[in-house]
Amino acid sequence: MAFRLHAAVVLPADPACSVVRDGVVDVDDHGRISFCGPADSAPVGPQAPSETRRLPGILLPGLVNAHAHSPMVLFRGMGGDLPLLRWLREVIWPAEAKLRQGDVLAGMKLGSLEMLSRGVTTSAEMYFHAEQMAAAVLVTGGRAVLGAPIIDLPGMHWRTMLADTERWIDADGLRFGDGDRIELTYAPHSAYMLPVEGLEAIAASAASRDALVQIHVAEAADEDAPQRAEHGSVPALLKKVGLLEGRLLAAHAVHLSDTDIALLAAHGAGVAHCPGSNAKLASGIARLADLRSASVRVGLGTDGPASNDDLDLWEEIQLAAMLARLSTADATAVSAAEALLMATRGGADALGRNDIGALEEGRFADLVHIDIDDPAFATGLDVPDNQLLANLVWAAGSRRVTDVWVAGEHVIEGGESTRVDRAAAQADVAEAAARLR
Repeated sequence: MAFRLHAAVVLPADPACSVVRDGVVDVDDHGRISFCGPADSAPVGPQAPSETRRLPGILLPGLVNAHAHSPMVLFRGMGGDLPLLRWLREVIWPAEAKLRQGDVLAGMKLGSLEMLSRGVTTSAEMYFHAEQMAAAVLVTGGRAVLGAPIIDLPGMHWRTMLADTERWIDADGLRFGDGDRIELTYAPHSAYMLPVEGLEAIAASAASRDALVQIHVAEAADEDAPQRAEHGSVPALLKKVGLLEGRLLAAHAVHLSDTDIALLAAHGAGVAHCPGSNAKLASGIARLADLRSASVRVGLGTDGPASNDDLDLWEEIQLAAMLARLSTADATAVSAAEALLMATRGGADALGRNDIGALEEGRFADLVHIDIDDPAFATGLDVPDNQLLANLVWAAGSRRVTDVWVAGEHVIEGGESTRVDRAAAQADVAEAAARLR
């Protein structure tokens, strides 16, 4: 049914990061937004929804996690004091060799619940047994942009993995599920884990289906030395093989030159900035201010919950702004409003999506309510707009997320899932994790 949410404050996530006092969001029968704006401008009479729910706090778009490996809740805390390549080779890859399909289903279900409860309605996922990830998200009611990794390792053949991706997209289409809950993508792991001919084949296949390609790019300084020696840089290689000509999401993008940034900008590539994981693994600080100055489309990602170690995008909002300020010695480098937009509208833009990430007519009604019964809002909502946004970003974060809607469906109510037993989901992960250890 169509309904109206009437909140004390609505944040539409428009480019100006406007603050709408006494705002209304109308949701139509198809789970899309039909109106967002001041209550005194809202439709009335037959044009207005018959049901209205009043909310005391702040209503904003669902956050977009632009890069995650959520089933890795199974490995949370393992190898937590190692640098990236040692962590992968000595801890994670041996553990992943024991994975079963049911493990990924359990991990993704709990990861999706964790994100939804923190106001993250969409996540871009790259992980094994991607069909199990899709099944889990369709159960929790979240939204995912996902792909199975394409990689070249002993026992893993990139041609077979590419063919599997092609078959799935050709069978089910790029999007499926109620409210387009699932979008399928190509997910080559990285330039250093694939031969050039593999990257070329993926670029051609994805372009022929107008599919998004997710790929790790320049995450650690020492991961891609052969590629840099031969091609100049990973972005330069991506251009040579044709990947920059299509829809591309570059995850991490830490170690970039000015030329690399210009390449990404010129080709409209998206970047998933993952400051928490990059800091924990000592991979480096991405050049966020320079990426934004070049008009690269930047969203925020948590990366995996075994390298972060959580899926709380509000922490990434804070870290992105703080590290940008610290690395540039400029306290104005990224404002609270700009950081919040990277987690909403910016994440959607990085994924090439114009149907999520903002409260605008025609976009999906992916919504989050922040309750204000918290010390962070002790000064109230009747403060200047920049102070209200600062209190939300710097002081409140995710802890007062109480209600979440995805495509108009109320999937989190009072902080808990309306669809899935969280305790049971946690028990499933505990059982699987014990075997994997």
